[in-house]
Amino acid sequence: MKKLLIAAAVTSTLLAPLAAQAEKIGVAMGAFDDTFLTILRGGITDAAKKAGVSVQMEDGKNDVTTQLSQIQNMIAQKVDAIIVNPVDTDVSPKITKMVTDAKIPLVYVNRKPVDFAKLPAGVAFVASDEKVSGTLETQQVCKLLNGKGNLLVLMGELTTEAARTRTQDIEDVIKTPECSGLKIVDKREGMWKRTNAQDITTNWLTSGLKFDAIIANNDEMALGAINALKAAKKWTPTSIVAGIDATPDALASMKAGDLKVTVFQNASGQGSGSVEAALKLIKKQPVERFVNVPFELVTPQNLSKYAGKN
Repeated sequence: MKKLLIAAAVTSTLLAPLAAQAEKIGVAMGAFDDTFLTILRGGITDAAKKAGVSVQMEDGKNDVTTQLSQIQNMIAQKVDAIIVNPVDTDVSPKITKMVTDAKIPLVYVNRKPVDFAKLPAGVAFVASDEKVSGTLETQQVCKLLNGKGNLLVLMGELTTEAARTRTQDIEDVIKTPECSGLKIVDKREGMWKRTNAQDITTNWLTSGLKFDAIIANNDEMALGAINALKAAKKWTPTSIVAGIDATPDALASMKAGDLKVTVFQNASGQGSGSVEAALKLIKKQPVERFVNVPFELVTPQNLSKYAGKN
């Protein structure tokens, strides 16, 4: 009997660490077919693996109904925490209520929920301050143009806070005295996609619009604009196109002398930060409502510093 009790005690001791590592985190991504979000997903996966927790990753396919259904399924499965990159940030109040009513820790990542100011305890937001992203980008374009010129703007999906804020950043910068000589002659919604931006830029070129720079809400659209300029034989070494994210393709374009401006957004850092926040919330440890992963300006002059970071 003593041997059985000792064996049971030993078995219980050995299983205890495994039980402590049994957390399961549900991850609801807005879309899988996005370069930046793919890097972010990698950051989540790597961080979860290092922490010894399992991850259930779902593709929202840019559809609100699909994502809400996925989150409902995670709640039904009683996951230990849920990380959400919302398809549409306007739906975040509904998501917040669903998850908090189920008493499950919630972390928003990358895309700011519209109910951010009212987020209850047990909910956090991990991202970078979008007021900085478009501001750094546009200030550098202003510098390259000596404060004067016509701008074309490629916007991301306007259902996301990032696209709206980055576009507002551009408009705010050109109101400043040093950049008041800049003017937006047109802006279009490129949906974050390279092919969409290429088509929009081609149409701009066909219409004969005169411009001095193209400012895009992300690198994918900036690269699409560059492709269109090259296809139309309108590209020159002095052409100015700017983006945001500092993705590997963007850094390669900058190294080749094409993309002139981007802004480093630490995708993998946001991913790992969201896992860290989720684990702290599971353990009922304090987490800031906004966990900031800072933006950084990237130019040809400091390009080497960012190689391999995203």
